[in-house]
Amino acid sequence: MPLLPSSSAPKNPFSRIAQLQQLGTQPEWDLIVIGGGATGLGVALDALSRGYRTLLLERDDVAKGTSSRSTKLVHGGVRYLAQGDVGLVREALYERGLLLQNAPHLVSNQAFIIPNYQWWGGAFYTIGLKLYDLLAGRLSLGASVHINRADTLRRLGNLRPQGLRGGVLYHDGQFDDARLAVNLAQTVIEQGGTVLTHFPVTGLLKDAQGRIGGVRAEDAETGRPYELRGRVVVNATGIFVDDIRRLDQPEVPPLVRPSQGVHLVVDKSFLPGDDALMIPKTEDGRVLFAVPWHGRVVLGTTDTPLDAISAEPRALAEEIEFILRTAGRYLARPPQRADVRSVFAGLRPLAAPTKGSAQTKEISRSHKLLVSAAGLLTITGGKWTTYRRMGQDVVDRAIEVGGLPPRPSQTAGLRIHGAQAPTDRRSHLYVYGSDLPALQQLMQQRPELAEPLVPEAEFSRAEVVWAARYELARTVEDVLARRVRLLFLDAAAAERAAQVVAELLATELGHDAAWQQAQVAAFTALARQYQLEKIERHPEA
Repeated sequence: MPLLPSSSAPKNPFSRIAQLQQLGTQPEWDLIVIGGGATGLGVALDALSRGYRTLLLERDDVAKGTSSRSTKLVHGGVRYLAQGDVGLVREALYERGLLLQNAPHLVSNQAFIIPNYQWWGGAFYTIGLKLYDLLAGRLSLGASVHINRADTLRRLGNLRPQGLRGGVLYHDGQFDDARLAVNLAQTVIEQGGTVLTHFPVTGLLKDAQGRIGGVRAEDAETGRPYELRGRVVVNATGIFVDDIRRLDQPEVPPLVRPSQGVHLVVDKSFLPGDDALMIPKTEDGRVLFAVPWHGRVVLGTTDTPLDAISAEPRALAEEIEFILRTAGRYLARPPQRADVRSVFAGLRPLAAPTKGSAQTKEISRSHKLLVSAAGLLTITGGKWTTYRRMGQDVVDRAIEVGGLPPRPSQTAGLRIHGAQAPTDRRSHLYVYGSDLPALQQLMQQRPELAEPLVPEAEFSRAEVVWAARYELARTVEDVLARRVRLLFLDAAAAERAAQVVAELLATELGHDAAWQQAQVAAFTALARQYQLEKIERHPEA
């Protein structure tokens, strides 16, 4: 694609100016979607694929919450198969195959190995995963096979050899969650939709009969209030769905039961090969993964029921210890606390069961739709892999709620912005897909932007400019957490990069020195919550 002008020019469709201008062109939207995570983006894109006028509003940034804090897997869910939820697994495997086709620059075929230390393990897991392959059908990523002890040790590199009998190799999907969210937002805009981040919804508009007909919202950057009318309002705010539901019905009981999942990021040396490790049963009955990701390894996850909901959940000491202890039982060189480059926590918006359970691993991961008496359409539950199907189901229901002209979904074959199979994944720049030539052109035109943000990180200054111009980034956190992912890969390095990112953004977006200072201070405080050493030194900071 040719280089577009800077973000201050209205003819750049991704600029905030261009998106704000569209608010004045629509007296009424067909759908107003609240929430810019995986679910909200899936709803907006499905609606646009059917020709409906669609506005998406996000309080913070795309994928700010749960959608940037996953285990980085696009998967059917081996655990759900063990629980007998064949329908959910079949649906997820189908969606996994579509994602690999529609976003090949971000979704890849990842080999996983389950090590076997019991005599029965090889046959047991091989048979189970053959069913997994069968459910995937023509969208299978490869056959599951048993491998011998020598191959298991060779492929995983740092596996504990004592008592090992062999392994089972199977295939699933691996991806960059926040980058996919950014590309989905770009696709929504390219399909004619409007996306506004840092734009919280503060209220719901109702007519004389008490039916919802729009939202009150505010531009967080300017403080300007808006009243925006829509035939259907969709609440897709993840762990915050109950906050929006209470704008409609203040006394409504909670719909979501949050569960916290924690991940630790360590150096690639702890899993030096290309394969991922899957530990099939931990002491709490879950599975634990060690997954190669952007030249590091992600270890996780946990499943901790919580009562309080936060935009920045904190890992608990016992969760960190659980991951290190479990990984240490399987790795010949176990990771220590000092090896952790970043620790991040996310809250799953699990749909609470009607009869309840103390164990969140028993709560359904399937999504649920709810329409209030006033017409607020809420979706909860689900997971990244099935975001497209969730969007389709919501829009099917929105057609009924809003009396929209029925049209079929077109997203199954819709290519996502940047879709282009990478020829070389050795450079981190492969995630830009079809945008890569234009990004490289920017670095050629301005060689100073080819310099790294910090010497120890691979990310360049050009990526900050690109994020501000074309990827809706508005803050230092937007860039370092969800555009270049440095906060999740090496939180200390991200903290050191904050100053140069603030300077680049200020130049690009027209901010002053006071804005830069405030941004650096805010991001520094945030980055310290991702550094294990600083968490333990100042747990209440």
